[in-house]
Amino acid sequence: MAGELSGRRVAVLATDGYEQVELTEPVRALKEAGADVHVVSPKAGEIQGWNHHDKADTVPVDRALDAADPADYHALVLPGGVINPDALRLEPEAIQFIQHFVATGKPIGAICHGPWTLIDAGGVRGRRMTSWPSLRNDLKNAGALWSDEAVVTDQGLVTSRKPDDLPQFCAKLIEEFGEGAHTDRAGGTGTAG
Repeated sequence: MAGELSGRRVAVLATDGYEQVELTEPVRALKEAGADVHVVSPKAGEIQGWNHHDKADTVPVDRALDAADPADYHALVLPGGVINPDALRLEPEAIQFIQHFVATGKPIGAICHGPWTLIDAGGVRGRRMTSWPSLRNDLKNAGALWSDEAVVTDQGLVTSRKPDDLPQFCAKLIEEFGEGAHTDRAGGTGTAG
């Protein structure tokens, strides 16, 4: 429904190598629901998408990471693609950006390989989640409770496995992002407003 996320600002943290539809479909759905969505990246200009193993389109970067304040956003999306999250894990500024959302209990959506960055940001221990199957052991070793489901939600953390799950993932993002911060999480302050 249009307007559900009116007044909500959402950051989509990505860099070169994101899976095309895992960025474009959530952005489309969130904008249709009324959210103000910004693609945030360590790199200014444009970032290169992929369609599985082939280059796809580029998308413009709305905010360079060094100029983006996570406190300005109500929610975060972490698209997949193998290259994208692996590169972001090596960017201390990207991990700090994600840690803000983890620490404050603001909603986070991560699909496919996107949850990989949550390991480095300290956001998986004790959390129910899913991902692309190759991340299962990485997430479990970091303390996540992994299951093979189209979408898993755990107090504002929305995770999905693959592009086929995008309809369920996008619907759940809108629902969780509309609810806002989850203050009942340990350590969460619930400061989104």
